[in-house]
Amino acid sequence: MTAYFAYRHMAPFGTSSLLTVDLGQQYIDFFAYLRRTILHDPSAIFYSFSNGLGGEMVGNWAYYLLSPLNWLLFFFPGTSLSSGIFLLTVLKYGLAGLSFAWLLLKLTPQRGFVAITLSTAYAMMGWTIANQLNIMWLDALFFLPLIFYGLYRLVVTNHWRAYLIWLTLMLIVNYYMAYMICLFMILAFIWIAVTHFTSWRKLALQAGRFALGSLTSGLLAAVVLLPTWWSLTQSKAQYTVTSFKWKFEFFPPKMLAKFFMGTFNFDQMPSGTANLFVGAIAVLGALFFLVDRRQTLRSRLTAGIITLFLAASLCVQPLDLLWHAGQFPVWYPYRFSFIVGFWLIWLAAQTLTADFQPGPLAIALVTVVVAGGCFYVGENLKKFSFLHSNAFWLGALFVVLALLIYALPIRKHWLYPLMLFVVGVTEVTANAFLSLNNISYVSQSEYANYTNELQRLVDKTQAHDQSFYRIGKTFLRTKGDAFQTGFNGGSVFSSALPKATPTFMGHIGSPDGDGFVEYSNGTLVTDSLLNMKYYFQQKQLSGALAGSNMLPASTNKADLAAYRPIRQDHWATTYQNPYALPIGYAASDQILTLKNGTADPAQYQANWVAALTGNAQDKHLYQVENFNQVTFQNINQQTKITGAILQKKNLVKPASITLTIKPDTNDAYYLTFGSTVNPDNATFILNGQPLNQYKTYRNTILVSVADHAKGKTLKLTIQLKKSSLWLENFTLYRLQTAQFKQATTQLQQHPWQLTQHSQRSFDGTVTATTAHQVLNTSIPYAAGWHATVNGHSAKVYKTLGMFNAVKLRKGTNHVKLSYWPPMLNLGLLISTLTLLVVSLIWWGQHRRHRPRPANDHHRRH
Repeated sequence: MTAYFAYRHMAPFGTSSLLTVDLGQQYIDFFAYLRRTILHDPSAIFYSFSNGLGGEMVGNWAYYLLSPLNWLLFFFPGTSLSSGIFLLTVLKYGLAGLSFAWLLLKLTPQRGFVAITLSTAYAMMGWTIANQLNIMWLDALFFLPLIFYGLYRLVVTNHWRAYLIWLTLMLIVNYYMAYMICLFMILAFIWIAVTHFTSWRKLALQAGRFALGSLTSGLLAAVVLLPTWWSLTQSKAQYTVTSFKWKFEFFPPKMLAKFFMGTFNFDQMPSGTANLFVGAIAVLGALFFLVDRRQTLRSRLTAGIITLFLAASLCVQPLDLLWHAGQFPVWYPYRFSFIVGFWLIWLAAQTLTADFQPGPLAIALVTVVVAGGCFYVGENLKKFSFLHSNAFWLGALFVVLALLIYALPIRKHWLYPLMLFVVGVTEVTANAFLSLNNISYVSQSEYANYTNELQRLVDKTQAHDQSFYRIGKTFLRTKGDAFQTGFNGGSVFSSALPKATPTFMGHIGSPDGDGFVEYSNGTLVTDSLLNMKYYFQQKQLSGALAGSNMLPASTNKADLAAYRPIRQDHWATTYQNPYALPIGYAASDQILTLKNGTADPAQYQANWVAALTGNAQDKHLYQVENFNQVTFQNINQQTKITGAILQKKNLVKPASITLTIKPDTNDAYYLTFGSTVNPDNATFILNGQPLNQYKTYRNTILVSVADHAKGKTLKLTIQLKKSSLWLENFTLYRLQTAQFKQATTQLQQHPWQLTQHSQRSFDGTVTATTAHQVLNTSIPYAAGWHATVNGHSAKVYKTLGMFNAVKLRKGTNHVKLSYWPPMLNLGLLISTLTLLVVSLIWWGQHRRHRPRPANDHHRRH
């Protein structure tokens, strides 16, 4: 794999990188956070304001960051992090092969070339090649053989230590993949127990040991599992599917195509069938196991039933959901198929022994099965866009070669293992080459140039101002830019994102999804209320550099005209927001009872301000405005624009609508776009330039189109990409800027004057002018936040379903807010007590089995 990556010029070998899809868009940012937190800011371990507007981090650590190999990343500062990811990737490939080979050496007669062939097939199976970008899942590959070995020892020889250690470590390192391994351990226990069955009493004892060992592992890992479970109840667990149908997700034989090489590409990532490639040697070996008379009939029958269950799990909806803990995966389907690969290669290892010589009937049966599979795939080749005919015929050739090797009566000849090695390793290598050649990667310069420039902007801002604030920007590489460069932001892409965060972002008119939020559509109002004190905007370069800015624009933000430019370099300008409110301030207690009664983000923002100021007039901050002129091209005239359905007159000709706006004030103007008014359905051009906008949004967003533009003519052209366009929630608003300034001035009067702050604690004083005020903060609420007011414990209230607030008494109040993960203390207690008990039992067993000194007998007599 190192040779292949060097051939593709991956950093450190050239100008490319291993960054692609989620590895480049999500995980690398978490790795940057890991380095910064451990080396520079340990207060961010449990809570971080780089996590969207702020969020707990236990769920992110448990899912992304607890691999012991991640410590190697400390040696890769800055943009060399991509080289660290390369090192992690090849190490995990290597450890997967090493651990499977070790399992074979311990539990089977496999040695030499055969062991290397099977362990290479395991390390480089289709699942690994397809999921190497999901780097945190790869730990499961090298833990699985060790856990299986521990289970085998537990069941067969009553030695429990290996099972306990490896399963506990897996539960800590990645609970998600550990869950799948735990399910497989149930199946593996059944096969091992049946294969070694001697009596029902012994079976009951084995089952008891298995249950007790598994439970003990869970208790030992409670320090991670319990706070993670709590985190999941706020995030992923809220998307669990509760109703399902017993049905096939596709025609089951379709998955046979994935046993061929080169069957992975970008289209397979979101919704393909399972990645099942393990090579012809392993597939044939598993089939021969089922007809191998050297194995007991009960062992073969049990293996056959388990194999059928795994096959059904790859295409029957409820079983698929079971393996994914009740949730359909968003991208990367059938994530548990590494289990199938392990199982097939393990069965092949049972078969490929020196005394195995299949008879004519066994060869005939296996030949019929594989020939039938090849025939089906060959006949339907046009239906499999991911499988090219060359790869199919090459795969069929390897099947023939593997069959010949199995059939040849040269089992004990030195040539036999060498032939297995050459055929097996060549096939899995060819699969890696063909599959990964289908994938494109982020160049090292694209990642490094952007990251270095953003880091410069952040460093200069933080050197200039050490108070607590958030930073907004009008450009984007990933939604985790704040993690990557260490600032308090408003965007994040995380599987552990609490559901409340995207819900809130959808309300205020910024793009959101189940696992991401992107603060690209902030208004003067939200920038103020969310403590967005500074903004970075990319420069429009001209001449030879036009369009080459390394900071790709993600939004149109005309209202930056209301902010003060304080610094600039060749690529970007930094603005200071004079209306930014502090992280906390005294406000009306009406905010505690505000309920959302609108789907209009402009009205939502106005209601929010009114609840904070206590001034009902602020509910009318935004005014609906008419367009000065509307012209239609190849579209029927419409009298009302909002909610109109635009239809092309002539389907083959271009169609567009041009809206003219001529502001008669210097106020900020915004357009609302409903979810159908998006870049997939139309092209938006503002004053001859493309209107920059983050592409994915499912709720109505607010788009800044003008500010300080009195008397100027603005033209927005919407070009239809399809035959029709629904202008859902398409409305022009004017923010009454004078009234907005009055509201922010009022709220700025009594700030929370912080004497100390970190990522998980704030301490300071705030003055309330009446008994009906609260300390309102833009710190996202979580059950782990605890407050004291004037030294006494106080209740933390949730506002807008999103933020922390604390009631104040009239006068000066000393308020402290601090965060500690829920259930962490309980988990720590359970893990410590369990470890103590296990250690005492082990010590007792060790003493009992320790050999006595030779003269002990004489001393007693």
